[in-house]
Amino acid sequence: MRIVIISGRSGSGKSICLHALEDAGFYCLDNLPVSLLPELISHMGDHHESLALGIDARNLPKELASFYPLLTQFKEQSTSCELVYLDADDATLMKRFSETRRKHPLTSPSLSLSEAIREEQRMLAPIAELADVRIDTTHYSVHELRQAITTRVGAKNQGLSLLIESFGFKFGVPADSDFVFDVRCLANPYWQTALRGHTGLDAPVMAFLETKPETKTMLQDITKFLKHWIPEFIHSHRNYLTVAIGCTGGQHRSVFIAEALAKQLRIDYPQLQVRHREL
Repeated sequence: MRIVIISGRSGSGKSICLHALEDAGFYCLDNLPVSLLPELISHMGDHHESLALGIDARNLPKELASFYPLLTQFKEQSTSCELVYLDADDATLMKRFSETRRKHPLTSPSLSLSEAIREEQRMLAPIAELADVRIDTTHYSVHELRQAITTRVGAKNQGLSLLIESFGFKFGVPADSDFVFDVRCLANPYWQTALRGHTGLDAPVMAFLETKPETKTMLQDITKFLKHWIPEFIHSHRNYLTVAIGCTGGQHRSVFIAEALAKQLRIDYPQLQVRHREL
């Protein structure tokens, strides 16, 4: 039996992910008391191959405290159990609650929305530390999040789920990245007037960067590093890995390197995905 646990702060997209997994064939339950998990899994094991559970701050504090030993127990029993933690920055969570006009589960007459968001982060910190994969949903649309959870987590053929993501440093480093490579030392197409309106997906930018020796060297070094270390992560039973490539604005250099890197690695990791956050 395969178990996927979806957790994270309120407003980060847990319901969207559970609905997407349900469409992918998972039996889904939300906000189940942690103490009932062993009995549920024992009962469901003969009826369903894939189970997705939503666990969050709506559980009582003492229920959350028992989560770690239960997760350890599942893994010791060789049950396929993956923990996915969703989050977004505080400003985005505030905006989402404002737009939907929903009540945060921790708000009270003595606790404002901003205070509740921070308190929930504190409560869920131990779960976040245990996560197999973390997804920062700040920059995701509903459709992008559904696609991300379906392709990264919902796929039946499980191997290493490898994501190559380009981004712009001026918009912040992706919170869910495992490796971060800075390519801002490469020649910047932005300063070429004819290239400024293009991206790293366009032929003129690609041609410009391909003529630079340092581009080739950078790509070779990153590829060599990852080809050496990714197998080590697989041997340690890691199922998810996110490699972030950053330049200043996330339009040219990081996009080009991410695409070129994906081409090099996809031979060994056919499930590899590419995402360009700023595009």
